[in-house]
Amino acid sequence: MLGPAGAPPARVLRNELLIVLALSLGASAVASLIRFTGVLTRPGGLSDYAATLNSSRAPDRPWLDLAWQLFGIATALVPVVLVAHLLLRERPDGRGPGLPALGFDLRRPGSDLARGALVAAVIGGTGLLLYLGARAVGGNLTVVPENLPDVWWKIPVLVLSALQNAVLEEVIVLGYLLRRLGQTGWTPAAALLASALLRGSYHLYQGIGGFLGNAAMGVIFVWLYRRWGRVMPLVAAHALIDIVAFVGYALLAGRVDWLPTA
Repeated sequence: MLGPAGAPPARVLRNELLIVLALSLGASAVASLIRFTGVLTRPGGLSDYAATLNSSRAPDRPWLDLAWQLFGIATALVPVVLVAHLLLRERPDGRGPGLPALGFDLRRPGSDLARGALVAAVIGGTGLLLYLGARAVGGNLTVVPENLPDVWWKIPVLVLSALQNAVLEEVIVLGYLLRRLGQTGWTPAAALLASALLRGSYHLYQGIGGFLGNAAMGVIFVWLYRRWGRVMPLVAAHALIDIVAFVGYALLAGRVDWLPTA
């Protein structure tokens, strides 16, 4: 039996959502919890350990390292392709709304980028202060945004990594998750809580501060997504936050006193 407007029944949509999460950010949340448990059971405090976000795969072989970096970025986006396919299959004829149903398209590039830049400026600055404060009181690991070799492709790869993070997280944990939870009967408040907790959970490897800060960001992003009806401004915001963090660290680490390094 089909659901409203020819959509698959709620049971199918629920199972579909669980599969997508198991292949992407749900699995990341479980892995993050395991890593965090490992750090908690070691001697010393959280700030004595580091969490590295963009690691070298072959430090002494730059071209092989580049191949691994690009491979990792490309394969991380496969769940987004799966979501696009599943959204097309919402209708029996295969002509479902696709990713534009989430507002993931290029119809409003200027507006999306402007809104994203404003959100990034507010959340990015606040997030940095929260991270420094959480680390100072022992509630966070030292986050190392990158340890790539100093080669020509370092900055482009960091930018691509930031874009990949933004697309993966916002399409799945914001647009797709909220759509499917709504279609399966969740209330808006429960869906908001689930999205925020999931976002915080797969950042738990950074520590308590990483969990709380990203969960709070998740609440704000859900509110903005519902207000604007588009995921693209939040993709832009997330990408800008990560680009500044990754590239800024690459340029400033070891050159300023206030930026913690491993």
